[in-house]
Amino acid sequence: MFSLEGRVAFVTGSSTGLGRWMAMSLGAAGAKVAMNYYNNEARADAAFAEFKAAGYEGVMLRGNVTEEAEVNRMVGEIGDTLGGVDILVPNATPAQPQMPIEEYTWDFYQSMLDFFIKSPYLLTRACLPHMKAQRWGRIINIGSEVFQEGVAPFSAYVSAKGGQCGLSRSLATELAPWEITVNTVSPGWIPVERHENDPQDLKDGYLADLPMKRWGVPKEVADTVTFLATNEASYVSGQNICVNGAHTVA
Repeated sequence: MFSLEGRVAFVTGSSTGLGRWMAMSLGAAGAKVAMNYYNNEARADAAFAEFKAAGYEGVMLRGNVTEEAEVNRMVGEIGDTLGGVDILVPNATPAQPQMPIEEYTWDFYQSMLDFFIKSPYLLTRACLPHMKAQRWGRIINIGSEVFQEGVAPFSAYVSAKGGQCGLSRSLATELAPWEITVNTVSPGWIPVERHENDPQDLKDGYLADLPMKRWGVPKEVADTVTFLATNEASYVSGQNICVNGAHTVA
């Protein structure tokens, strides 16, 4: 059970944080994994070296996931080196500053939409011919509990994540006839590298509000993604699965 032998996965933004854990989890299940970065080559090299040292098969690709030509190039390279993309995980994300709506600019709002609507759209469109031809595919968008929580002052990120969730739901219905599932995994606040300098009082307040009274770990998010990629999850589609220790039902 839960084997991904013979499958090819593409995880964007996977040189660090949750994306790196997703790539490792998919690799551990037997998938060939195309990893992706854009800005930090040294960090990407270190992440891919760790991936290869674990005995997993894949490639590391540099590319801007918000640019159509770049997306098409990367998907083409994956097809040439590993095979067609069976499992797509749009995970790449930019910086996410919180500020009152009066302080945001539309350009910043647009950057959120580019990462969380435009990029999944471009990636999905590029991978669909292969998925449709074989009548099998997995698209797993990475959302956030902030959409359910309505976190403020965070309107640009929250609204873009809400749009991404809507995209997943609509695509799940559209692509179901081809046995392609589309789901969203929405992590809570999971400590990774980007959270190293977060204020301690905010961390303490969040932890105190968690029904499980413990922090989640990246592997718990990554393994949820891996499960959704397997044959065992073939009838799960259109869902938004929060991995947050029951935080959004408290």
